Amino acid sequence: MKVYVYPGQSAQFTGMGKSMYDNFPQAKELFEQANEILGFRITDVMFAGSDDELKQTKVTQPAVFLHSVILSKIWGKMFTPNMMAGHSLGEFSALAASDALSFEDGLRLVAGRALAMQKACELTPSTMAAIIGLPDETVEKVCNEITGETVVCANYNCPGQIVISGTEAGIDAACKLLTANGAKRALKLKVGGAFHSPLMEPARTELAKAIEATNFNRPVCPIYQNYTALPSTDPNEIRQNLISQLTAPVKWTQTIRNMIADGADHFVELGPGKVLQGLILKIDNSVTAESYQDKITED
Repeated sequence: MKVYVYPGQSAQFTGMGKSMYDNFPQAKELFEQANEILGFRITDVMFAGSDDELKQTKVTQPAVFLHSVILSKIWGKMFTPNMMAGHSLGEFSALAASDALSFEDGLRLVAGRALAMQKACELTPSTMAAIIGLPDETVEKVCNEITGETVVCANYNCPGQIVISGTEAGIDAACKLLTANGAKRALKLKVGGAFHSPLMEPARTELAKAIEATNFNRPVCPIYQNYTALPSTDPNEIRQNLISQLTAPVKWTQTIRNMIADGADHFVELGPGKVLQGLILKIDNSVTAESYQDKITED
């Protein structure tokens, strides 16, 4: 069974989407529609902006969303997933690509999500760190031992790779303890805040209002959501899980294992980069994983 997966923030690169814009009329139309919705020419930044410009809050998340969703749209009748999932931001891409969300509504939600997250980041000095080489249970235990600070597991990316999220002081303390417990690496990430942690509650509250006011449809196939790692096709369930996503961990390892248990054996990453392919093969190397970005580049 074929699965389409969608990457999250940090997959962006200069030049992303330009070949689609230049070679596919439908893509050009959608990119120009996005420029109008956002109120600035995001295409100028995507196609020729610097790394720093691409990292702007108002650019990064919409840029990755646009690349992923427009790539899916131009696939036309070849777009035949049996299951879909997205990593963090990528869940919005999966929902728009599967017609659970309209292109316009999906883009507006992603743009609002980015700004709400930025505001939440400014309230408390916070960050994230990648922990390599420890079992999930050890990382969870150490996070629970930190007192007086917020530290939680934010991304279960693959066995032996977890991202933790929390206050600056909490992450520093956790990294020291995790290193003492045998972590191969405890690397603080260059991010603006503690994503997928309780510190995102102000953003969750703000985004919830927008999500509640947005129309959701039944997707073309089951969407395995970050919050539960389980499939859903019910619009109301999808909506509630999407609201919960901002303050809860991304259960990527659990999601991929559940998909494979349900019959998935062929994963296609749609969007910039190849990060998810690598994670999937580390979770289970008996499946196949490829990037459609490669094919569009070769065309």
